[in-house]
Amino acid sequence: MDWFTASEYWLSRLVFQRALATVYLVAFLTAALQFRALIGERGMLPVPRFVARVPFRRAPSLFHLHYSDRFFAACCWAGCAVSAALLAGLDSLLPTAGAMALWLVPWALYLSIVNVGQTWYAFGWESLLLEVGFLAVFLGNDEVAPPVVVLFLLRWILFRLEFGAGLIKMRGDPCWRKLTCLYYHHETQPMPGPLSWFFHRLPGPLHRVEAAANHVTQLVVPVLLFTPQPVATAAAALMIVTQLWLVLSGNFSWLNWITIVLALSAIRFPGTPPPVAAAPLWYVCVVLAAAALVVFLSYRPVLNMVSRRQVMNRSFDPLHLVNTYGAFGSISRVRYEVVVEGTLDAVPRADEGWREYEFRGKPGDPRRWPRQFAPYHLRLDWLMWFAALSPAYAGEWFGALVERLLENDRDTLRLLRRSPFPPDRPPRYVRARLFRYRYTTWRELRETGACWERTYVREFLPPTRLSAPLGGP
Repeated sequence: MDWFTASEYWLSRLVFQRALATVYLVAFLTAALQFRALIGERGMLPVPRFVARVPFRRAPSLFHLHYSDRFFAACCWAGCAVSAALLAGLDSLLPTAGAMALWLVPWALYLSIVNVGQTWYAFGWESLLLEVGFLAVFLGNDEVAPPVVVLFLLRWILFRLEFGAGLIKMRGDPCWRKLTCLYYHHETQPMPGPLSWFFHRLPGPLHRVEAAANHVTQLVVPVLLFTPQPVATAAAALMIVTQLWLVLSGNFSWLNWITIVLALSAIRFPGTPPPVAAAPLWYVCVVLAAAALVVFLSYRPVLNMVSRRQVMNRSFDPLHLVNTYGAFGSISRVRYEVVVEGTLDAVPRADEGWREYEFRGKPGDPRRWPRQFAPYHLRLDWLMWFAALSPAYAGEWFGALVERLLENDRDTLRLLRRSPFPPDRPPRYVRARLFRYRYTTWRELRETGACWERTYVREFLPPTRLSAPLGGP
């Protein structure tokens, strides 16, 4: 069945599969190390409470059948083990059916996590990993050549990801059309990286070139993915270069990396393909059935993409098989940060005795330079950025965070870089204040060594203690 396979993409498939296994590994590791404080039995948004009110059909998950922190941890570490096995090439040692079953395991496990993850997993790259992971099940292994239809559908995801993001920018914030959004973005993005300060300080005309290049990469280049080689390879390579530029400029979890993984599947690497057997009939039928399902489910995402009321990062089915994506349709002009503090004083004072909690990734101490965390995802730090935009984003979980800080909860403190209180002496009160942050100038950086300058704006949460009702932000 020469029409069904493209043997010249055998190396593209191999590189894609190993790269995807790496992203899976990071995703499961992130879940394993953070879930107890976020969605565990004593988490801020506990899974047992969620599955009690949301039926299985709306959020299919293993944890509807049983939940305990031990079982959740076992699923996370099992996902890490299977991902590592796929990274090592175990799927190539199995029959095609066995390889497909092995790729199905991380998809099913991660789907179970995302569907009970609530606000902590409401990011576009969660659905993107599931959508890409589902198609990876049908790519086959060394026994058969890569199916053309699956390679096409991977490009279809990449096209929707980039083209949809480009459209929502053009329809959204006017600064994208004026090419001025990057005057602000590097300073106000959710989690700056170690080079973000330098990106922000680039000359204004270069920022305009960045914005224009982004429009070309997202609105023109994706169309070239469906042209003959070597044009499609050049288009995918240009997308990879753009994503690496974004990797250098900030911390966007594994969004940039899985976009690179998708682009790798469109590159035709040189090399002589190994001899393989013809694809068996059962495999052809299964792949075509899966492809037909994806094409059918693409209807609503496409309608959303062409709609003037386009929305970002939404799943249209509970299995996250085909989704809509987009990022930064609007850009904040000013950066705000919620600073959380505690005190040991029995009677809290206004300006003295307060000690600041340090988060791992989000800006805090103006002298502390941002670090690189992506593709690892600091979920609490990201949600703190949203909380600073509006207290409504924190309504579900911020009160629970404060309560656990007042208890010196071990799992919660592990999400932080540093607590100012010893384990056996929790704070009596915790408060939160909103500050405006801006990058320092070159002169200020030389004089003070601080990359940020911050100004107090207002109270976010008044001093709160355990014996008093926990107020919302």
